[in-house]
Amino acid sequence: MPGGNGPTGPEHVSAKGSVTNVSHPRMNVYRPRKANGTAVLVISGGGYRHIELGSESGPACRWLQSLGVTAFELVYRLPGEGWVRTAPLQDGQRAMRVIRTAAASFGIDAQRVGVLGFSAGGHLAGMTAVTSHIDRYAPIDTTDTLSSKPNFAGLIYPVLSLVPPFDNTETRRQLIGEHPSLAEAIEFSVDRQVTATSPPTFLAQAKDDPVSPVDNSLMMFNALRKNDVLAEMHIFQAGGHGWGMGQPGSLVHAWPALFETWAVYNKLIPGVLA
Repeated sequence: MPGGNGPTGPEHVSAKGSVTNVSHPRMNVYRPRKANGTAVLVISGGGYRHIELGSESGPACRWLQSLGVTAFELVYRLPGEGWVRTAPLQDGQRAMRVIRTAAASFGIDAQRVGVLGFSAGGHLAGMTAVTSHIDRYAPIDTTDTLSSKPNFAGLIYPVLSLVPPFDNTETRRQLIGEHPSLAEAIEFSVDRQVTATSPPTFLAQAKDDPVSPVDNSLMMFNALRKNDVLAEMHIFQAGGHGWGMGQPGSLVHAWPALFETWAVYNKLIPGVLA
């Protein structure tokens, strides 16, 4: 693995399924009974300090699996555990390429591989989506000749901007430190890296998000719109942060069905609109 020396020993997993001490990045695969040809790399958040597998990516992978999508849950390295700060970005790129390498064996169309991220995982998913032209590590093998660019992206209550005044997040502190330059903050702000070649993107966030200001999604949508990139955004009146799939009866519980409709409408996931 590139990126310095990280932790040793077993991973630490909390009672709620939050993971730290990641020494070996990997993907957990959720295979549907009948694959429909679409794959999604699913990335939990945790401010780049821990990875919320239990509350975010695990439930999302099981939901995607029920739709016939092959879901790959990413367990990525954390920059505060001894790795270089770009270690999670390296793992995002490598994961996309590994999925494409193995596409045939999983019944996947290599041109229908998306990414779905929550909170800081939304930052990692977003950076994977919009900066695939930047090689984050030296090539390891023939897998690294393949594209790391997702064919579509879903960003759920994402942390996207690391630029003031939207930079009071653990994501910013863990990734680029307490006192980054403005140039560094812009370099790692997803909305500032959008181009006309960025992939179709779905955004969902709550207006009252206390961790990641809703401006993150608003600015991202505006950047996508200015670059004529296919995009859809849903801003919920209430919901806060860290809602994963959304509790039944909550406003934010609507997002999975909205995402599915968007993906089917744009032929990213096979299906028929109701």
